[in-house]
Amino acid sequence: MEGKWLIADRDLNEREGLKWLLKTSSIPVTNIILASNFQEFIVHFEKESPDIVLMELDMVSKEEWSSFRELMQIYDPILLLTSAEATFEKARLAIDMQALELMIKPFSTTKIKSAYQKASRKLGIKNNFNSNYHVNSYKDISYEALFIPHTMNSENYHIAAFQTESIETIPTLHSFLTEYPFKDVPGIFALNDMVILLFKEICPNIKEQCQKAMRKWDEEFSEPLAIVVHKGNSSPLTLNQKYLQTRKMLEFTYYKGYQQVVELNYSPDWVHIDPFLAPPEQREWVDMLANSDLEKIKKWLYDEFLQLKERYPDPVLVRIRLTSILAQVRRYMMTYNLDGDQSFEREYRYIFNSILYDTVLYRTVQNFILFVQKLFLGAEASIRNFKQDPIERGIAFMEANFSNSVLRLEDVANYVDRNPSYFSHLLISKTGSSFTDFLTRIRMKEAKRLLTETNLPVKEISQLAGYQNSNYFSRMFKEAVGIAPREFRMKKIDIHHSEKGSE
Repeated sequence: MEGKWLIADRDLNEREGLKWLLKTSSIPVTNIILASNFQEFIVHFEKESPDIVLMELDMVSKEEWSSFRELMQIYDPILLLTSAEATFEKARLAIDMQALELMIKPFSTTKIKSAYQKASRKLGIKNNFNSNYHVNSYKDISYEALFIPHTMNSENYHIAAFQTESIETIPTLHSFLTEYPFKDVPGIFALNDMVILLFKEICPNIKEQCQKAMRKWDEEFSEPLAIVVHKGNSSPLTLNQKYLQTRKMLEFTYYKGYQQVVELNYSPDWVHIDPFLAPPEQREWVDMLANSDLEKIKKWLYDEFLQLKERYPDPVLVRIRLTSILAQVRRYMMTYNLDGDQSFEREYRYIFNSILYDTVLYRTVQNFILFVQKLFLGAEASIRNFKQDPIERGIAFMEANFSNSVLRLEDVANYVDRNPSYFSHLLISKTGSSFTDFLTRIRMKEAKRLLTETNLPVKEISQLAGYQNSNYFSRMFKEAVGIAPREFRMKKIDIHHSEKGSE
């Protein structure tokens, strides 16, 4: 199915490269429009109404974010996002926009082509649905009854929703269900992400029929299948209301998994959770990672995510909470220089995408645990490798003891068994910073963290950062950062509030 594409990226080479990959692919395209900034993007978008948007997320400023989100919600194009940052914040924004894919730079050709194919297939399904909007009509039942509120039917129906893990198999599923010998089914409707079956209200064995259909599907296809049956008191509800409730019930697959038939007779409400780690939880994760306590991490993740009971939290908030935890793991990787290792970086991006797109929570948690286990092994190897390097050992000693206000160059040199002057020379040669500058940088990094993540008074933060005199700390902080500690804290609070207000 041909489509109109809009590619927006600030980098000319990236923009032209993405266009070239699309033109040389087998994907049918009617037109490719390019935009180099957000204003140009808006002009082209409103003029051309593209089917698929490939957008650099970093191009949209905080002030422009709400208008961008509103525009995407109104026109509902298929959305592919890119970013140079594999961070919690970018993941949250991609989830918020319900993007089909979030690709992190630098791109791999394979990843881009896969995303292009995925977007093209979704466009085909979307257009097929629109062109066949009235095809599946059964007597007085049509697609309109599912989507238009306040449309009452002379007869009441129960709804069953069938969903495969991959939307590419929805046409196959629809064909299979159309041919399957269901009883008392006056309507089968293919949507872009599921197939809806209507059962007559008098049908006594809806769940049993669905279970038999699932077994038959398993015999012929390897794609996991989830089925939700809505059997509430249907008389006061329109078909549209029942459809909306059933769609929401299907989101339980995230917690319950595939290969089962779930029967519910009520519309569930999500429980609200705070998607961000609280300061005590952040400290707990820092401790667990620092101590390589895999068993404690397993228990924490199992208790937090795999012991959930009805009522469940909104899956969107759970995904954001997982990325918040992943941010702590990222800091651990940086501590042991694992972020510079390509194999660990690939693993990190795999987990990042697993959190965003995996359809089952249990799978994400298991992947997360295996990743942390590999990181612990990598950290052990990293420690062994730099034991002979006095600078790496010295830096690790400084990072572990920076809170000691009387830490001296001599202390660090003695720890690595080197002459202070020689160690100072090595440190400058390797890092470009003197002992005093490097120690100040470590202390200021911790001070900023404490100002951002805790409510501790500045006097206490100065002591934790290695300064006995809070006035001297404030003066040093202003020299290093450009603003006073209290002003830095208030600025971070304002940014956080403005971001939450834009959600």
